[in-house]
Amino acid sequence: MQVDALAQFGVEKIYKEKLTGTRKDSPQLEELLKVLRSGDKIVVYKLDRFSRSTKHLIELSELFIDLEVDFVSITDSIDTSTAMGKFFFRTMASISERTKSGLQAARSRGRKGGRPTKKKDKVEMAIKMYKSKDYTINQITEATGIARTCFNSCLWK
Repeated sequence: MQVDALAQFGVEKIYKEKLTGTRKDSPQLEELLKVLRSGDKIVVYKLDRFSRSTKHLIELSELFIDLEVDFVSITDSIDTSTAMGKFFFRTMASISERTKSGLQAARSRGRKGGRPTKKKDKVEMAIKMYKSKDYTINQITEATGIARTCFNSCLWK
């Protein structure tokens, strides 16, 4: 289906990954990136078939902008040879830059990203309440302030 759509779109050379999308290495993508030239157009069936994460997609979009390569995603209706397609990718690149700048500024002020850690005593209390079998999960999470998902992961550590 994907190959048929690409062929129907008029794609001259099709790069097919033989490995799953969960792996970080993409030999065919690397091969494609080696031969890119200004004025080329990359056509993919769908964005999630092309990159392994949003971050990776943004990195690729920045590369395409630098190389002056157009990018088309058939099913996502993205075409950077059009004004709206260029706007979409430039917006993604802008968001990426602003996010990187914001994170760097926060780090310089001593802030760390990510979820705050739960207090060890609250986690221990939650586990003790659970093992007593006197409390429901809802009662435990309310009493300790620990979210259900966090509590579940604490039980399996």
